[in-house]
Amino acid sequence: MTRRVLLSGHPGREQARQTACELVEELAVHDIEITGDEEELRAFGVLDRPNVVPQAGLPGEGCELAVVLGGDGTILRSAETVRAAGTPLLGINLGHVGFLAEAERDNIHETVERIVSRSWTVEERETLEVDVTVDGEVVWNSWALNEASVEKASRERMIELVIEIDGRPLSTWGCDGVVISTPTGSTAYAFSAGGPVVWPGVEALLLCPISAHALFARPLVLSHDVRVAVEMVAGSPGRAVVWCDGRRSFDLPEGARIAVRRSPVPVRLARLAEAPFTDRLVAKFDLSVHGWRGAREVR
Repeated sequence: MTRRVLLSGHPGREQARQTACELVEELAVHDIEITGDEEELRAFGVLDRPNVVPQAGLPGEGCELAVVLGGDGTILRSAETVRAAGTPLLGINLGHVGFLAEAERDNIHETVERIVSRSWTVEERETLEVDVTVDGEVVWNSWALNEASVEKASRERMIELVIEIDGRPLSTWGCDGVVISTPTGSTAYAFSAGGPVVWPGVEALLLCPISAHALFARPLVLSHDVRVAVEMVAGSPGRAVVWCDGRRSFDLPEGARIAVRRSPVPVRLARLAEAPFTDRLVAKFDLSVHGWRGAREVR
């Protein structure tokens, strides 16, 4: 059976186009077929290669991996495409921090070797399901890998939000918004909002207010199976918008209720290294570990 890998990314960057060409050429030697969106493959400059075939049907279906060239934003975009097919995402970082990426551009030959030998593991990351309702009717639905956020739509006015956990009211905040994050997203928007970094294996949700004018306005760590709801206080002067992963948004009408819960459909990430999350955190944030001498042997 023909082995197949989906190629996705940011073809507008010269570095991405060069990496795509190298990847396609090296995988061709091992009879591995490349597929993907036809226009994207053309922009990468690889559509005319003999082992490249445009994707037909559900994106990612029948593919061992989806190799993504770019930073975290590009990986989030690709996750939208292949989540339904359950195809594992292997990110090759061409951005800055690249928390979701597994490999770097400089290690492309080693990455190809690992693809050829199927030397990867798959890590499932929980996602969020987001429903916006008005008078009990769903008017918008989406999902998020990193976070769902409710934010004020205009700079001048704050918004008043009521937070509900598992059907019970928690607090009312006059604020710029609120972020509801997965552990995966704890190093993204939630981190900027003052939330803690949560290890990916922890089953939890984060609730982080944004610039809240309230005594009780600290980030909260919740069980991953709770149901969170956000409602705007009637007569609140500000307008609000809901965002999912900073990519998909919906302007909230008056009386809207935003319900967030754990989704049954995860995003699958391919991992090449067995290094602990601590090492990834140190590398991505360039943390100083000066003075560390390691655990001493007990005599």
